[in-house]
Amino acid sequence: MRGEFIGVWQETGREIWEPLFDPGAEEGEDVVLEDIFCELYRALAPALKSKPSVENLADIIDDPVQSRRAFENTKATDLAGERQLVGFFESVHSTLEEFEPEGDDRLTNRYFNLLAAFIEKFSLRYDLRRACILYPTLTGVFASLVRDLRMLTNADPHLDALMKEFENAIRDLRHDSSDGRIKTCIQKQVNLLEAIGRAFPGVTGTTLGAICDQVGTWPHDKIKAAMKDLYGFACDYPGIRHGGTAANALRAVDMRDMVAMSILLTGFTPYLEHRLSAGAIFGGGIATPASVPMQQATPILAAGSVAGPPSWLHRFFGWLKG
Repeated sequence: MRGEFIGVWQETGREIWEPLFDPGAEEGEDVVLEDIFCELYRALAPALKSKPSVENLADIIDDPVQSRRAFENTKATDLAGERQLVGFFESVHSTLEEFEPEGDDRLTNRYFNLLAAFIEKFSLRYDLRRACILYPTLTGVFASLVRDLRMLTNADPHLDALMKEFENAIRDLRHDSSDGRIKTCIQKQVNLLEAIGRAFPGVTGTTLGAICDQVGTWPHDKIKAAMKDLYGFACDYPGIRHGGTAANALRAVDMRDMVAMSILLTGFTPYLEHRLSAGAIFGGGIATPASVPMQQATPILAAGSVAGPPSWLHRFFGWLKG
Protein backbone atom coordinates (compact mmCIF):
# COMPACT_ATOMS: atom_id res chain seq x y z
CA MET A 1 0.00 0.00 0.00
CA ARG A 2 2.99 2.28 -0.28
CA GLY A 3 2.20 5.47 -2.14
CA GLU A 4 -1.57 4.91 -1.90
CA PHE A 5 -4.37 6.72 -0.11
CA ILE A 6 -5.51 3.64 1.74
CA GLY A 7 -2.19 3.39 3.54
CA VAL A 8 -2.50 6.90 4.99
CA TRP A 9 -6.28 7.14 5.30
CA GLN A 10 -6.09 7.76 9.05
CA GLU A 11 -4.06 10.92 8.40
CA THR A 12 -6.78 12.54 6.29
CA GLY A 13 -8.67 13.78 9.35
CA ARG A 14 -5.83 16.01 10.48
CA GLU A 15 -4.53 16.90 7.03
CA ILE A 16 -7.73 17.40 4.99
CA TRP A 17 -11.06 17.32 6.83
CA GLU A 18 -10.24 19.40 9.92
CA PRO A 19 -8.67 22.31 8.02
CA LEU A 20 -11.39 22.06 5.35
CA PHE A 21 -14.20 22.44 7.87
CA ASP A 22 -12.54 25.19 9.85
CA PRO A 23 -11.59 27.55 7.02
CA GLY A 24 -12.25 30.61 9.14
CA ALA A 25 -9.52 29.70 11.61
CA GLU A 26 -7.02 31.67 9.57
CA GLU A 27 -9.27 34.72 9.78
CA GLY A 28 -10.11 34.36 13.46
CA GLU A 29 -13.60 33.04 12.73
CA ASP A 30 -15.23 29.96 14.15
CA VAL A 31 -16.95 28.15 11.29
CA VAL A 32 -18.62 24.80 11.96
CA LEU A 33 -20.04 22.78 9.06
CA GLU A 34 -21.11 19.71 10.97
CA ASP A 35 -23.77 18.60 8.54
CA ILE A 36 -21.38 18.26 5.62
CA PHE A 37 -20.42 14.87 7.06
CA CYS A 38 -23.84 13.62 5.96
CA GLU A 39 -22.85 14.13 2.35
CA LEU A 40 -19.27 12.98 2.93
CA TYR A 41 -20.50 9.70 4.35
CA ARG A 42 -22.91 9.34 1.42
CA ALA A 43 -19.92 9.72 -0.92
CA LEU A 44 -17.79 7.34 1.14
CA ALA A 45 -20.39 4.54 1.32
CA PRO A 46 -19.53 3.02 -2.11
CA ALA A 47 -15.88 2.74 -1.04
CA LEU A 48 -16.68 0.67 2.05
CA LYS A 49 -15.91 -3.01 2.14
CA SER A 50 -19.22 -3.69 3.87
CA LYS A 51 -21.78 -1.47 2.17
CA PRO A 52 -24.58 -0.14 4.40
CA SER A 53 -28.09 -1.04 3.34
CA VAL A 54 -30.24 1.66 1.79
CA GLU A 55 -32.16 1.92 5.07
CA ASN A 56 -29.04 2.15 7.24
CA LEU A 57 -27.44 4.69 4.94
CA ALA A 58 -30.59 6.83 5.04
CA ASP A 59 -30.63 6.70 8.85
CA ILE A 60 -27.00 7.77 9.07
CA ILE A 61 -27.08 10.63 6.58
CA ASP A 62 -30.25 12.05 8.14
CA ASP A 63 -28.36 12.59 11.40
CA PRO A 64 -25.38 15.00 11.28
CA VAL A 65 -23.90 13.69 14.54
CA GLN A 66 -24.22 10.06 13.50
CA SER A 67 -22.82 10.83 10.04
CA ARG A 68 -19.75 12.51 11.48
CA ARG A 69 -19.19 9.68 13.93
CA ALA A 70 -19.51 7.06 11.17
CA PHE A 71 -17.18 8.98 8.88
CA GLU A 72 -14.50 9.64 11.49
CA ASN A 73 -14.63 6.05 12.77
CA THR A 74 -14.02 4.57 9.32
CA LYS A 75 -10.65 2.80 9.26
CA ALA A 76 -8.49 1.71 6.37
CA THR A 77 -9.52 -1.89 7.03
CA ASP A 78 -13.15 -0.88 6.43
CA LEU A 79 -12.38 0.29 2.89
CA ALA A 80 -12.92 -1.91 -0.16
CA GLY A 81 -9.71 -0.85 -1.90
CA GLU A 82 -7.53 1.90 -3.29
CA ARG A 83 -9.47 2.41 -6.50
CA GLN A 84 -12.74 2.86 -4.68
CA LEU A 85 -11.05 5.35 -2.38
CA VAL A 86 -9.74 7.34 -5.33
CA GLY A 87 -13.30 7.58 -6.61
CA PHE A 88 -14.37 8.94 -3.22
CA PHE A 89 -11.75 11.70 -3.17
CA GLU A 90 -12.73 12.78 -6.67
CA SER A 91 -16.44 12.76 -5.83
CA VAL A 92 -15.96 14.97 -2.75
CA HIS A 93 -15.06 17.89 -5.01
CA SER A 94 -18.33 17.66 -6.98
CA THR A 95 -20.28 17.16 -3.75
CA LEU A 96 -18.88 20.36 -2.27
CA GLU A 97 -19.34 22.21 -5.55
CA GLU A 98 -23.10 21.76 -5.42
CA PHE A 99 -23.32 23.81 -2.23
CA GLU A 100 -21.15 26.74 -3.20
CA PRO A 101 -22.82 30.07 -3.94
CA GLU A 102 -22.76 30.88 -7.64
CA GLY A 103 -19.43 32.31 -8.68
CA ASP A 104 -17.69 31.41 -5.41
CA ASP A 105 -15.37 28.40 -5.54
CA ARG A 106 -13.45 28.98 -2.33
CA LEU A 107 -14.58 25.74 -0.70
CA THR A 108 -13.76 23.43 -3.61
CA ASN A 109 -10.53 25.30 -4.26
CA ARG A 110 -9.57 24.85 -0.63
CA TYR A 111 -10.33 21.13 -0.85
CA PHE A 112 -8.27 20.83 -4.04
CA ASN A 113 -5.28 22.52 -2.42
CA LEU A 114 -5.52 20.41 0.73
CA LEU A 115 -5.73 17.22 -1.33
CA ALA A 116 -2.76 18.30 -3.47
CA ALA A 117 -0.70 19.06 -0.36
CA PHE A 118 -1.67 15.68 1.11
CA ILE A 119 -0.50 13.85 -2.02
CA GLU A 120 2.82 15.70 -1.97
CA LYS A 121 3.40 15.25 1.77
CA PHE A 122 2.89 11.49 1.69
CA SER A 123 4.47 10.96 -1.75
CA LEU A 124 1.36 9.29 -3.17
CA ARG A 125 1.29 7.80 -6.64
CA TYR A 126 -1.07 10.36 -8.16
CA ASP A 127 -1.00 13.59 -10.09
CA LEU A 128 -3.96 15.84 -9.19
CA ARG A 129 -5.39 17.96 -12.00
CA ARG A 130 -8.34 20.36 -12.23
CA ALA A 131 -11.20 20.11 -11.65
CA CYS A 132 -10.38 17.23 -9.30
CA ILE A 133 -9.10 14.21 -11.19
CA LEU A 134 -6.43 11.87 -9.86
CA TYR A 135 -4.13 10.56 -12.58
CA PRO A 136 -1.74 7.67 -11.91
CA THR A 137 1.94 8.48 -12.34
CA LEU A 138 4.31 6.23 -14.28
CA THR A 139 6.04 5.12 -11.09
CA GLY A 140 2.64 4.45 -9.55
CA VAL A 141 1.56 2.24 -12.44
CA PHE A 142 4.72 0.17 -12.17
CA ALA A 143 4.37 -0.12 -8.40
CA SER A 144 0.75 -1.22 -8.82
CA LEU A 145 1.79 -3.89 -11.32
CA VAL A 146 4.39 -5.29 -8.92
CA ARG A 147 1.94 -5.18 -6.00
CA ASP A 148 -0.85 -6.96 -7.87
CA LEU A 149 1.60 -9.55 -9.16
CA ARG A 150 2.83 -10.11 -5.62
CA MET A 151 -0.74 -10.60 -4.41
CA LEU A 152 -1.28 -13.30 -7.03
CA THR A 153 1.97 -15.12 -6.36
CA ASN A 154 1.20 -15.09 -2.63
CA ALA A 155 -1.78 -17.34 -3.33
CA ASP A 156 0.33 -20.03 -5.02
CA PRO A 157 3.08 -21.76 -2.98
CA HIS A 158 5.18 -22.52 -6.08
CA LEU A 159 4.98 -18.98 -7.47
CA ASP A 160 5.44 -17.53 -4.01
CA ALA A 161 8.70 -19.42 -3.56
CA LEU A 162 10.00 -18.26 -6.94
CA MET A 163 9.01 -14.67 -6.23
CA LYS A 164 10.85 -14.76 -2.92
CA GLU A 165 13.94 -16.18 -4.61
CA PHE A 166 13.87 -13.30 -7.10
CA GLU A 167 13.37 -10.73 -4.35
CA ASN A 168 16.19 -12.23 -2.30
CA ALA A 169 18.47 -12.09 -5.33
CA ILE A 170 17.73 -8.37 -5.64
CA ARG A 171 18.49 -7.83 -1.96
CA ASP A 172 21.81 -9.64 -2.32
CA LEU A 173 22.91 -6.98 -4.80
CA ARG A 174 23.02 -4.50 -1.93
CA HIS A 175 26.17 -6.15 -0.63
CA ASP A 176 27.53 -7.72 -3.82
CA SER A 177 26.72 -6.27 -7.23
CA SER A 178 29.16 -8.45 -9.13
CA ASP A 179 28.26 -9.82 -12.55
CA GLY A 180 27.64 -13.24 -10.97
CA ARG A 181 25.00 -11.83 -8.62
CA ILE A 182 23.38 -9.89 -11.45
CA LYS A 183 23.20 -13.06 -13.54
CA THR A 184 21.49 -14.81 -10.64
CA CYS A 185 18.97 -11.97 -10.37
CA ILE A 186 18.08 -12.23 -14.08
CA GLN A 187 17.90 -16.02 -13.88
CA LYS A 188 15.50 -15.94 -10.92
CA GLN A 189 13.20 -13.49 -12.68
CA VAL A 190 13.10 -15.55 -15.86
CA ASN A 191 12.32 -18.64 -13.77
CA LEU A 192 9.42 -16.76 -12.20
CA LEU A 193 8.02 -15.59 -15.54
CA GLU A 194 8.31 -19.10 -16.92
CA ALA A 195 6.28 -20.49 -14.03
CA ILE A 196 3.69 -17.72 -14.39
CA GLY A 197 3.35 -18.40 -18.11
CA ARG A 198 2.94 -22.14 -17.60
CA ALA A 199 -0.17 -21.42 -15.51
CA PHE A 200 -1.80 -19.61 -18.45
CA PRO A 201 -4.88 -21.59 -19.63
CA GLY A 202 -4.08 -23.83 -22.58
CA VAL A 203 -0.28 -23.51 -22.30
CA THR A 204 1.63 -26.80 -22.59
CA GLY A 205 5.11 -25.41 -23.29
CA THR A 206 7.75 -25.69 -20.61
CA THR A 207 10.13 -22.94 -21.72
CA LEU A 208 9.42 -19.23 -21.85
CA GLY A 209 10.01 -19.22 -25.60
CA ALA A 210 7.40 -21.93 -26.19
CA ILE A 211 5.02 -20.26 -23.75
CA CYS A 212 5.23 -17.01 -25.72
CA ASP A 213 3.98 -18.88 -28.79
CA GLN A 214 0.96 -20.22 -26.89
CA VAL A 215 -0.40 -17.44 -24.69
CA GLY A 216 -2.00 -15.74 -27.70
CA THR A 217 -2.25 -12.27 -26.15
CA TRP A 218 0.24 -10.34 -28.29
CA PRO A 219 -0.96 -7.28 -30.27
CA HIS A 220 1.94 -7.66 -32.74
CA ASP A 221 4.52 -10.31 -33.58
CA LYS A 222 7.35 -7.90 -32.83
CA ILE A 223 6.30 -7.63 -29.19
CA LYS A 224 6.27 -11.40 -28.88
CA ALA A 225 9.64 -11.51 -30.61
CA ALA A 226 11.01 -8.98 -28.13
CA MET A 227 9.97 -11.18 -25.20
CA LYS A 228 11.50 -14.23 -26.87
CA ASP A 229 14.69 -12.31 -27.60
CA LEU A 230 15.03 -11.37 -23.94
CA TYR A 231 14.58 -15.02 -23.06
CA GLY A 232 17.14 -15.91 -25.72
CA PHE A 233 19.61 -13.50 -24.11
CA ALA A 234 19.13 -15.21 -20.73
CA CYS A 235 19.73 -18.61 -22.31
CA ASP A 236 22.67 -17.64 -24.52
CA TYR A 237 24.63 -15.32 -22.27
CA PRO A 238 27.17 -17.40 -20.31
CA GLY A 239 26.15 -18.22 -16.79
CA ILE A 240 22.57 -16.97 -16.66
CA ARG A 241 20.35 -19.88 -17.65
CA HIS A 242 22.97 -22.14 -19.25
CA GLY A 243 26.61 -22.24 -20.15
CA GLY A 244 25.74 -20.07 -23.12
CA THR A 245 27.96 -18.96 -25.96
CA ALA A 246 31.05 -17.19 -24.70
CA ALA A 247 31.74 -15.49 -28.02
CA ASN A 248 28.33 -13.75 -27.95
CA ALA A 249 29.02 -11.94 -24.67
CA LEU A 250 30.12 -8.43 -25.64
CA ARG A 251 30.96 -7.42 -22.05
CA ALA A 252 30.30 -8.39 -18.46
CA VAL A 253 26.80 -7.62 -17.22
CA ASP A 254 26.53 -4.77 -14.75
CA MET A 255 23.88 -2.83 -12.83
CA ARG A 256 22.65 -1.18 -16.03
CA ASP A 257 21.62 -4.60 -17.27
CA MET A 258 20.07 -5.57 -13.95
CA VAL A 259 17.88 -2.44 -13.87
CA ALA A 260 16.93 -2.66 -17.54
CA MET A 261 16.19 -6.39 -17.54
CA SER A 262 14.18 -6.26 -14.31
CA ILE A 263 11.96 -3.49 -15.64
CA LEU A 264 11.58 -5.00 -19.12
CA LEU A 265 10.77 -8.50 -17.88
CA THR A 266 8.32 -7.20 -15.28
CA GLY A 267 6.63 -5.14 -17.97
CA PHE A 268 5.84 -8.31 -19.94
CA THR A 269 4.00 -10.03 -17.06
CA PRO A 270 0.50 -8.82 -18.08
CA TYR A 271 0.91 -10.88 -21.27
CA LEU A 272 1.77 -13.99 -19.27
CA GLU A 273 -0.44 -13.64 -16.17
CA HIS A 274 -4.06 -13.80 -17.29
CA ARG A 275 -5.45 -12.75 -13.90
CA LEU A 276 -3.87 -9.31 -13.94
CA SER A 277 -6.20 -6.47 -14.91
CA ALA A 278 -4.42 -3.78 -16.88
CA GLY A 279 -7.20 -1.29 -16.21
CA ALA A 280 -7.02 -1.86 -12.47
CA ILE A 281 -3.21 -1.63 -12.52
CA PHE A 282 -3.39 1.70 -14.32
CA GLY A 283 -5.67 2.93 -11.58
CA GLY A 284 -8.47 4.35 -13.64
CA GLY A 285 -11.03 2.85 -11.28
CA ILE A 286 -12.57 0.35 -13.71
CA ALA A 287 -10.97 -3.03 -14.17
CA THR A 288 -10.44 -4.08 -17.78
CA PRO A 289 -11.95 -7.51 -18.42
CA ALA A 290 -9.28 -10.17 -18.66
CA SER A 291 -8.80 -12.00 -21.95
CA VAL A 292 -9.71 -15.24 -20.16
CA PRO A 293 -11.83 -15.98 -17.09
CA MET A 294 -10.36 -15.13 -13.72
CA GLN A 295 -9.04 -18.10 -11.78
CA GLN A 296 -8.05 -18.38 -8.12
CA ALA A 297 -7.98 -14.64 -7.68
CA THR A 298 -10.33 -11.97 -6.47
CA PRO A 299 -11.29 -9.57 -9.28
CA ILE A 300 -10.29 -5.99 -8.64
CA LEU A 301 -13.38 -3.97 -9.42
CA ALA A 302 -14.46 -0.47 -8.66
CA ALA A 303 -17.65 0.24 -6.77
CA GLY A 304 -20.27 2.48 -8.29
CA SER A 305 -21.21 5.74 -6.70
CA VAL A 306 -24.29 6.32 -4.59
CA ALA A 307 -26.23 9.17 -6.07
CA GLY A 308 -28.43 11.42 -4.08
CA PRO A 309 -29.02 15.17 -4.22
CA PRO A 310 -28.32 17.17 -1.03
CA SER A 311 -31.36 18.69 0.56
CA TRP A 312 -30.62 21.05 3.42
CA LEU A 313 -26.92 22.00 3.58
CA HIS A 314 -27.08 25.31 1.73
CA ARG A 315 -27.64 27.37 4.83
CA PHE A 316 -24.33 26.24 6.25
CA PHE A 317 -22.46 27.90 3.42
CA GLY A 318 -23.58 31.41 4.15
CA TRP A 319 -20.12 32.12 5.46
CA LEU A 320 -18.81 31.85 1.89
CA LYS A 321 -20.70 35.00 0.96
CA GLY A 322 -19.21 37.00 3.79
